Amino acid sequence: QVQLVESGGGVVQAGGSLRLSCAASGSIFSINDMSWYRQGPGKQRELVAAITRGGNTNYADSVKGRFTISRDNAKNTVYLQMNSLELEETAVYYCAAGARATTAVDLKEYWGQGTQVTVSS
Repeated sequence: QVQLVESGGGVVQAGGSLRLSCAASGSIFSINDMSWYRQGPGKQRELVAAITRGGNTNYADSVKGRFTISRDNAKNTVYLQMNSLELEETAVYYCAAGARATTAVDLKEYWGQGTQVTVSS
C-alpha cells in the first residue's frame, strides 16, 4: 500500500503565501503523476495543479501565475507553493498520486487525508 500525508496548511491572510507538502510512503514501486486538488465549503473538488514524473505541469486557470507545483522524486514528495492567496481559495487541499505498490501489478490512484487552508481578510 501507498500512503500520502499532506502538511503545510494553516491560516494565512489574503495576499499571503503558503507551501504545501505531500510525502508518499509505504510499499512504493513507482509513482507517476502527482496532483493537488481542493474542495471549498459547498463546492466540488477541483484540480489545482498536476505534475508528471518528468516534471511537466498543468494548472487550473484560476491559479496560473500564482501557484507552483514541484516534486522531488528521490523523496517521493510533491509541493505546492501558493502565492497571492485569495479569500475564495479557503479549502481542504488534497494530494493525489498515481502509484504502483510493490505488491500490485497495476497503477492505482491514492489520496491523502487533506490539509486545511484558510485565507482570512
